[in-house]
Amino acid sequence: MSISKKQTLGDRIRTVANQLRQEDDVQIKATSRILGAAAQLAQNHDRLIDEVVEMVEEDLDRVVELSVSKPYTVEQLQQQFESFSEAKAHFDVKARSWDSLVNKLNDSIQSSSPSRAPTAESASSVSTQVSTHKKSEARKPTVQVSVPQRLEGIEQELQLMRADMNRIAQLLELLVAKQP
Repeated sequence: MSISKKQTLGDRIRTVANQLRQEDDVQIKATSRILGAAAQLAQNHDRLIDEVVEMVEEDLDRVVELSVSKPYTVEQLQQQFESFSEAKAHFDVKARSWDSLVNKLNDSIQSSSPSRAPTAESASSVSTQVSTHKKSEARKPTVQVSVPQRLEGIEQELQLMRADMNRIAQLLELLVAKQP
């Protein structure tokens, strides 16, 4: 009878050991998926940072190009602004006519050095082309989007990523709590 009890005890130990191995496998797979999701979130975060850097560089290049390399014209300003008073307010310049405004703007460009840095206000007022692309994909068509719209989209994406990270952290806490 004692041999029969030992085999039953051994069988129980093997069964428990198998269950533990299966639970370990499930936890390992779950942890792997969570870490994979976290890695994807990190890549998305890096992509967003790259997009913001690219956006700022484009805006600064555009402001410098508009303000330094090309003199203003009456036609250009009339297309860019709905009214003369809006154009004067934008540049904070006192003028009595479109020609006077153009002359003052062009004079200020010539008198300032080419290395002058554009202001954040002038950079944010310029609408630029956004190209959303992945390194492995061909460029997609560009869409005209303003800087505040681009930043708002990036902020929304970051908020979604933050929510995903919180869910991942909760899942990891649950896994840790279940560890024997």
